[in-house]
Amino acid sequence: QGQLVESGGGLVQAGGSLRLSCAASGQTFSRNAMGWFRQAPGKEREFVATVSGIGDTTYYADSVKGRFTISRDNAKNTVYLQMNSLKPEDTAVYYCATAPLIWSTRIRDYDYWGQGTQVTVSS
Repeated sequence: QGQLVESGGGLVQAGGSLRLSCAASGQTFSRNAMGWFRQAPGKEREFVATVSGIGDTTYYADSVKGRFTISRDNAKNTVYLQMNSLKPEDTAVYYCATAPLIWSTRIRDYDYWGQGTQVTVSS
């Protein structure tokens, strides 16, 4: 049974940076797409970024394009989300997930999810 564990969340001022990590264990996800999603209070979970199994393809939500960077290290079974120029509207619980596809932006394609890590951006 695979498991995903996120870390790196916290409180940061607007304009600051955070780096989230998602460590996979229990099985190898190196062929799978990995994605980051977020859910703000009172809102639906939304797509943030995805990276293909070998890391050659990435895709971002328009709201984070140019500020966030997704990457992966398959040797460490870990996916990262570098978040720069953070805004208060980036405040949410961030989840990583994996899908048995090359890459996907659709929540329903992802079958393993982490528990999430809180990111709070103060103005």
